[in-house]
Amino acid sequence: MRWLKALFSLAITAALFWLGQFKIGILPPIGKFVDPFAGFWQNGKDLYTLPKTMDLPGLHAPVTVVWDSRQVPHVFAQNEHDLYLTQGYLVARDRLWQMEFMALAAAGRLSEIFGERTLEFDRSRRRLGMVFGAENTVKALREDETARSIMEAFTAGINAWIDRLDERELPLEYKILDYRPEPWSELKSALILKYMAWTLTGRFNELEFTRTRQELGEETIRQLYPIFPPFTDPIIPPETPWPFRPIVPAPPEKQFYPVAAARAVEADPFVPGSNNWAVAGSRTQSGHPLLAADPHLALNLPSIWYEMQLVAPDMNVYGVTIPGLPGLIFGFNENIAWGMTNAGSDVLDWYHLTFKDSTYAEYKYGDGWRKTQKRIETIQVRGKGTVQDTVIYTHYGPVAYLEYEQPFQPNIPRMAAIRWTAHDPSKELLTFYYLNKAKGYDDYRKALQYFHCPAQNIAYADVEGNVAIWHNGKFPLRWREQGRYLLDGSDPLHEWQGWVPMDQVPHVKNPPRGFISSANQAPAAPSYPYYLGWFYAPFERGARINQWLQARTELTPQDMMRLQNDNLNLRARTVLPTLLQLLAEADLTPTEKAVYDTLKMWNFEARRDLIAPIIFEYWWREFYRGVWRDDMQSEHGRLLWPRADITIELVLNHPDSPFFDDRTTEDRETLALLAQRTFKIAVQNLETDFGPPGQNWRWGKARGTDILHLAQIPGLGRMRLETNGNYAIVNATSRRAGPSWRMVVDLTPGKVRGWGVYPGGQSGNPGSPFYDNMIEAWVNGEYYELLFLKSPEESHKNIVTQTRFEVQQ
Repeated sequence: MRWLKALFSLAITAALFWLGQFKIGILPPIGKFVDPFAGFWQNGKDLYTLPKTMDLPGLHAPVTVVWDSRQVPHVFAQNEHDLYLTQGYLVARDRLWQMEFMALAAAGRLSEIFGERTLEFDRSRRRLGMVFGAENTVKALREDETARSIMEAFTAGINAWIDRLDERELPLEYKILDYRPEPWSELKSALILKYMAWTLTGRFNELEFTRTRQELGEETIRQLYPIFPPFTDPIIPPETPWPFRPIVPAPPEKQFYPVAAARAVEADPFVPGSNNWAVAGSRTQSGHPLLAADPHLALNLPSIWYEMQLVAPDMNVYGVTIPGLPGLIFGFNENIAWGMTNAGSDVLDWYHLTFKDSTYAEYKYGDGWRKTQKRIETIQVRGKGTVQDTVIYTHYGPVAYLEYEQPFQPNIPRMAAIRWTAHDPSKELLTFYYLNKAKGYDDYRKALQYFHCPAQNIAYADVEGNVAIWHNGKFPLRWREQGRYLLDGSDPLHEWQGWVPMDQVPHVKNPPRGFISSANQAPAAPSYPYYLGWFYAPFERGARINQWLQARTELTPQDMMRLQNDNLNLRARTVLPTLLQLLAEADLTPTEKAVYDTLKMWNFEARRDLIAPIIFEYWWREFYRGVWRDDMQSEHGRLLWPRADITIELVLNHPDSPFFDDRTTEDRETLALLAQRTFKIAVQNLETDFGPPGQNWRWGKARGTDILHLAQIPGLGRMRLETNGNYAIVNATSRRAGPSWRMVVDLTPGKVRGWGVYPGGQSGNPGSPFYDNMIEAWVNGEYYELLFLKSPEESHKNIVTQTRFEVQQ
């Protein structure tokens, strides 16, 4: 009997082991996952400590990597081929899963990992032409000898790391999701460029706005949706002259009014954006320029950025890159510093099409018909085989969805082709290459000519004392308001009429005020002759930065850090005093009166220890909805709501506006009545969500910030961080987004110094102490001085070790 029990137990164990090699639903194969020799246990060990020396296939000469105390690699190579090969190897060592996941997401290949759950997402990426655009970028890069050599070396370095990986060393996510990395390719790097291009330019509202115009009429559109919104302090100082003769196309005589049933939504409070500025020596304590930059993106782990120093003959640059891309995207060298914010100008339009018949083989264009092309997309679906999808291409671009199909995103129109500059051949990677080694302003200008999409405001400062900013990108030549609404794909006059000449885009060098800045607001005053778009960020961040800098001289790097962490809510400071004056204190309950008093004493700072910020947030949200909810409804669905800056302008300058009346009631509501009613609702909502006024209402606790894992794997993110700031504040930290890299650079000749921090860590391994070790410093507004070395022989207290990569014999 004892033998029978033993045999039975052995059989059960064997069966469990056999079953453990297979996935059950979305769970990984349990046997593989808990394998003590290759499973997740190994990811808690120090797998990636490099030896003092090791061979690296493909090197032409030895390379030295100096590691500092935050595991930032400082790469010293004797030639550029070895520099980029080593960069690829090191980034893959720390971030392989992340960079491949981003590339697969952009390519519409997540169903290979997750099965049917991500099929519609994958289909949408194919329908938007992400791979098509990446293929065109690869072709353009390969036509340039410099770009081709960089990409080949970088790709070889990544594959050198992949080739040495065994099951034990696989990043944890591969084990959880049960798949393996595949060889890297230049296409994957191009796909990451398109991933970022879509993130930064894929916000469009032509469908909603076309419906809004149909419902509200042209007069109301001009009132509520102005091209140049109120309170805006543009990027380029308004007094800047434009000494050129513009080429402005005339609009078609006939307007286009397609039927556009839309489900519109409130204005999105988070616009992918950033801050940057550079201050001339006339305003600094040292007499030399300072530059600051902090890009605002969705916050994830592993972090979007990877920190490095790259040194080769004729190059010594420090900064951050996006894993999967060669070179450094934000940074500084011994001569210059640069940083970018999203331009926000319109580089994506939708063209409504009329097809000849249900075969979709031809579409009307001018007096005739043009033929379409069909691209067959094959999507591998885990556990289900393959799905084939036919995407129709026109001379504009792909048709995302036909009339009978349901768009993945509600703002994507049916029966329309997308025209997007990110589909065109381009060489953005050369911009970073030339910036990385730039010695002055002319080199900076040379670098910018390669950057087409996503368009960026690229701030600049150098050791010669120059500061500058260019609203840089490949901008379509448009008539005024072209692209605000759906365009007529059958009318050749609705085509883009060429490109704004690169030397005529908004820019300024060494303005008299002694600084340049941008925060995603309108690039130029109405006097600028070209129409570039209209849906830019509201006024708050840009105006606050300019006011702050204009009021100060003798600025130091620490002042730049203080401004990056500035928590003043300019929206509240602008509108809250007026709203408070409208309240009838006698009609407030004791709790409401206490809340009112808290707001009245508030200094308008969105600090984590205060409760006033959450009160204003709740009240403003309720007030904003109260103003527009009734006006933005129709039998066809909700419309595109006016923005916050328009709402504030009505409160301050048009208190008798009919928009404050609720059209759904017989009574006529006033601004004061609306303020009173929404204040009471806001207090009720706060008590429902957080209980009576007290510690639970603190901004840091009530709002908080979540840094999710990129694949949203539970337990691998950092949740409920008690942070300062908000989305419309210079410190633009919100619930899920915020400053993804803060950088300050002092351009003192011969003594260039930098400081920086990002919310994460160098390692992509959740078991590593360097996975999220910089988050606390980031939350607290602290910085690390960046170790900018001149040679691998330098000594410094923060240097931990060196690795010498040898040529493989």
